Amino acid sequence: MKPQFEVADVFRLYGDEYRQSHATTSEQRKVMAAIMACRTARLGGHQEVCDHCGHLRNCYNSCRNRHCPKCQTMTKERWLEKRREELLPCGYFHMVFTVPHVLNPLILKNERELLGGLFSAVRDTVFAFAADPQWRLEGKPGLLTILHTWSQTLIDHFHVHCLIPAGVLSQNGRRWVASKDDFLFHVVSLAKEFKKRYLGLVQDKLHALTLPGDSSDFLQAAWEKDWIVYAKKPFSGPEQVLAYLGRYTHRVALANHRIKAIGDHRVTFSYKDRSDENRTKTMDLPATEFIRRFLLHVLPYRFMKIRYFGFLANNCKAKAILLIRRLMGKATAILSFAKETVREKMLRLSGNDILRCPHCQQGTMRFLTLLYADSS
Repeated sequence: MKPQFEVADVFRLYGDEYRQSHATTSEQRKVMAAIMACRTARLGGHQEVCDHCGHLRNCYNSCRNRHCPKCQTMTKERWLEKRREELLPCGYFHMVFTVPHVLNPLILKNERELLGGLFSAVRDTVFAFAADPQWRLEGKPGLLTILHTWSQTLIDHFHVHCLIPAGVLSQNGRRWVASKDDFLFHVVSLAKEFKKRYLGLVQDKLHALTLPGDSSDFLQAAWEKDWIVYAKKPFSGPEQVLAYLGRYTHRVALANHRIKAIGDHRVTFSYKDRSDENRTKTMDLPATEFIRRFLLHVLPYRFMKIRYFGFLANNCKAKAILLIRRLMGKATAILSFAKETVREKMLRLSGNDILRCPHCQQGTMRFLTLLYADSS
């Protein structure tokens, strides 16, 4: 069922007003155009007919833009199917590495360099701890990392979600060294090391970065901050891991269902207030400010927001996972949906049969003809 309000509606109503008063990048303009065109005649599609009552339905193509609120479900499910094949029969830790807001102006001016550096700092921090004898592992960990750039109110909030199997592959590749079931590394120590590595990286790159207009000493302010690494309770099984991945991997800054009202040049949307026991509240913003906040989270062209390191790195994980499973002597029992059709997948996810005739509720919609893109 189509949401009552959509991000696309905000762009259609107030996008021109926003562009007249705000500078936009080429990538932001592409995202706006894609979201407005998504599942409309502008992208073409096909027409279906009911084999029972003859009802006709136009089905328009998706834009497939990774920032579009309507285009992530199938992409996420296909990605999850691949991750199912890579799960290990062990616990998994979920950690979140957060950058203090004092660095936001600098990051926004240098997103490709400093967001890429954020992944590097997380990787190097975890690698250093996994190799340190005091944590009794001394091996190569595996990391699946996911960048998020937003808060619930759409302001810039840069943090990396990190999923780490509960153990390491020994340096000689001959043993699996399991961690404790409920503890991996001390988060306060992780946060200090993460701060040191990320700010060191920023300092090294500073001569080549575009500095924000504010001349304050943001690096000194960042050094004085207490940085935060948050660790959640470990997942107890592979299905919990997959449920986590489904929630975090293909999110966009704001889902359509959160928009509650659009009108009079304003947008009202819901959010969870983390400082008030996660209570759901509403926020009312000028439409141009809503658009500005949404576009803050458009990533640079081809920037990878999901990255893998250690024994989960793309160039070695296939062999490493097989080796680790053999070393552990365990099998991972996972319900696979790899052979599902799109119809079956959507029925499982939403409870709706996408080919059931919406008119008579008895027939099946059949392909009739192509609908070519309307470029007008």
